[in-house]
Amino acid sequence: MKQSDIFRDNADNCLQLAERAEGQPTYKRYSRMAEAWMALANEQDWLDGEIPPVKVRIRPMQDA
Repeated sequence: MKQSDIFRDNADNCLQLAERAEGQPTYKRYSRMAEAWMALANEQDWLDGEIPPVKVRIRPMQDA
């Protein structure tokens, strides 16, 4: 199993905990944790070469 898949499983677990949360603060905490795990999964995919880096388009400077 890829490391990014493990991170996604952790995100899913956090989302399940958020659904069962008793109160808004706990729900928000688990939701933020899920977002963080997904960000880590996406970054790991990038590090593993699974997804290409984001291309940044640079416009030429115009004379002022």
